[in-house]
Amino acid sequence: MSRIMDEMHATAQDLFASGFIDKRRMDEHEALFRTHQVPQYTAEAVKGLRQRLNISQSVLAAMINTSAATVRSWEIGAKKPGGPSCKLLDILDRKGIEALL
Repeated sequence: MSRIMDEMHATAQDLFASGFIDKRRMDEHEALFRTHQVPQYTAEAVKGLRQRLNISQSVLAAMINTSAATVRSWEIGAKKPGGPSCKLLDILDRKGIEALL
């Protein structure tokens, strides 16, 4: 979680402990803080995902709106996918190609 989210969560917990918010409201806050953590993708993970999906570097690049050169850089470890790219790779990993078509 980001520092801001950590602070918001701690504040909500304090408000609940002090009786300023009820259990139902705290449960709502907890649901907001229990978000899916997007993994960081290593060179091996990107290549493994692409091979498992049986797609080329160019096809993967087009699916996540980046260049084939960027995908190549990820797979050799010269660069790492950033936040939005990791989110799209995670969706592909968990839900398959159909999720992005």
